[in-house]
Amino acid sequence: MVTLEQLERDPHPTLAAVRPVGWIEALNSWVVTGRALAVQVLRDPETFTVDDPRFSTAQVVGPSMLSLDGDPHKAHRDPFESPFGLAETRRRFTEPVRRTVAELMSAVSSPADLRTGLAGPLSVAVVAYSLGIPPASAPTVLGWYSAISESVSGVSAGRPVTEAGSAAFAELHKHVASGIDGQDSLLAAAAHEGLGVDEVVANAAVLMFGGIETTEGMITNALWHLLTNPSQLELVLADPALLANAVEESLRLEPAAAVVDRYATRDVEVAGHQIRRGDMVTVSLAGAGRDPEVFEDPDAFDVRRTNARRHLAFASGPHICLGMHLTRLETLTALEAVLRFPGLLLAPDSPPPHGLVFRKPSALKVSWDA
Repeated sequence: MVTLEQLERDPHPTLAAVRPVGWIEALNSWVVTGRALAVQVLRDPETFTVDDPRFSTAQVVGPSMLSLDGDPHKAHRDPFESPFGLAETRRRFTEPVRRTVAELMSAVSSPADLRTGLAGPLSVAVVAYSLGIPPASAPTVLGWYSAISESVSGVSAGRPVTEAGSAAFAELHKHVASGIDGQDSLLAAAAHEGLGVDEVVANAAVLMFGGIETTEGMITNALWHLLTNPSQLELVLADPALLANAVEESLRLEPAAAVVDRYATRDVEVAGHQIRRGDMVTVSLAGAGRDPEVFEDPDAFDVRRTNARRHLAFASGPHICLGMHLTRLETLTALEAVLRFPGLLLAPDSPPPHGLVFRKPSALKVSWDA
């Protein structure tokens, strides 16, 4: 029987074995790994809802746009929607992202861990800037984030909310609440549109840690894929226009958020399986990205793959990732800077992506020619 440890280390053989959907005892959940079926589930919140007391993130941070459906979801999400559209993202964030990447890159020297030296601090700085959260040091915010994300992952694995996760969210709540009266911040705008302090903080936490996790994971996973596939890296270095597709291909193979949870609101038959009302239904975004009916040679990293963008790394339906344009901007800007280093190499002991809910390397150890 598959174990949680196996799923954290390498879920892909198990996900392939149950495609398009199957029961995984270790998760106490139906797991959807076929792409078409994943889209169907994600776009049907009336049958497969997030609004359930078991939803892991809500247990840690409270109700938010991530854990509500229907009109309550719309009320929580609408105040944050327009600032993260594609055109507005490019207008508001291109220069701040470039400036932040340049500052961080000027401070690193070979050898370096680019997760802690670039990906983490960049994601913290940009998400705090985007929301108008009062300044806090990157290590402080990353400490909160680590404790909260570990607690969320633990809940997904059937463990209780951790004391560290609760304490970190209490500190975050205090910090975010102190900035709600900011003149032009997104937090202030959300409060003015009728969200209470707890609701603003819960949504800020979801956006903040979703933004950190997505960006940090996207950057580290993409660099890991390029540096462990030298022939593909050579293609990108020879033709930088391939870089954007390389990022999409990395998202397909290892989305930073690997799974999203839903709960059946009624008895329903799915691909020949009888799912009962109340059953947990886990949509594997990682599994959908390796569906052989959609992606030829699905386990290969191919920067020239023509349909790489058909991945579901940002989900689909009403809960599609709000910050996907911003995190793409950050990732491309960071990778363009890193790939200018001559002789860039991944250290032999640099770890591969790992994790149940959030998948990325715990470190990205690299060196380059000075």
